[in-house]
Formats: sequence, C-alpha cells, structure tokens
Amino acid sequence: MSQLHCYLPDELAKQFQRKAKQAHLSVSKYLALLVKKELENQWPQDYFELFGGWQGPPLERPKQDSFEQREQFK
Repeated sequence: MSQLHCYLPDELAKQFQRKAKQAHLSVSKYLALLVKKELENQWPQDYFELFGGWQGPPLERPKQDSFEQREQFK
C-alpha cells in the first residue's frame, strides 16, 4: 500500500481530524475513503467518445398514443 504525504493549514487539519473522529475512523482511513469516493464518481475513460457512434439501423421513436380526456376539477 502506498503512503502519500500532504500539508494542510493547521485549522484545516483540526477540522479534518474532527470529521474523521466523528466518522469513527483514523485520519488515514478517512482520507482514503474520501479519495476513493472522489475517484469512483467519474465517467469511464472514453465515455463521451461513444456519443454518435451507433452503427446499427436508425433509431425510430414508436408512435405515441393520445392522452385520454379527463374531466376538469372544479
């Protein structure tokens, strides 16, 4: 497992330590959790390259039925 080092202003470090304690985690585990969440919530590589790449028959929307007529509220 890799070790990373970072520097934070004292007040920010205190706030971070309080948040880790509230989560019942060590500072290291809390930071690892935040980094993991940040990296997991991203689009897959080349995701946007897929747009416009459909090579099958043209997509057609089926005919839409009409809405039913309902009585008005009074």
